Amino acid sequence: MRAPRTPRERWIEEGLRALAEAGPDAVRVEALAKRIGVTKGGFYGYFTDRDALLVAMLDTWERESTDEVVDRVEREGGDAKSKAHRAGTLTFSGDRLLPIDLAVRAWARRDEAVAERLRRVDNRRMDLVREVIGSFCADPMEVEARSLLAFCAAIGGHFLAADHGAFTREQVFHRAADLLLDRSPGEGDDPSPPGSV
Repeated sequence: MRAPRTPRERWIEEGLRALAEAGPDAVRVEALAKRIGVTKGGFYGYFTDRDALLVAMLDTWERESTDEVVDRVEREGGDAKSKAHRAGTLTFSGDRLLPIDLAVRAWARRDEAVAERLRRVDNRRMDLVREVIGSFCADPMEVEARSLLAFCAAIGGHFLAADHGAFTREQVFHRAADLLLDRSPGEGDDPSPPGSV
């Protein structure tokens, strides 16, 4: 009896894991087959070549980091500010999406097609932040400035090595979110992980 075929999603998942750990050059069919514990022959039943796998990986990342995040945020409800906080937490503080997101950002610096994909994803994310901030701020320039600052804090916080004196990174990020989302101190959720707003 033949062994069951490795599912297509498993190849994509291992590719995303390799991307997050070591960048796109680590996404090699032979290396992925070894990680999965199969021969590489099964790969070609799903993908014509490595480039097709890379596209499928980006499709999965885009869907998970936009559509699925927005769906979950809407399903769980709450006011606009709590939705923005939840979207930031889901996207920029987890063990799943954050490492992939950071790897895609590095990859986009040297691949224009990936940069265009990242631009599309970031624009969808910025639209959500604009919507939230626009719910309490009428000045279009201020909405855009606050949205930019919120997004930069969410991403840049993962690269910042500075200390914050008597405060923890979580406390500072939580207070920054309060300021950007026009909340009173303590109005939001528990202190956020670095990078969420």
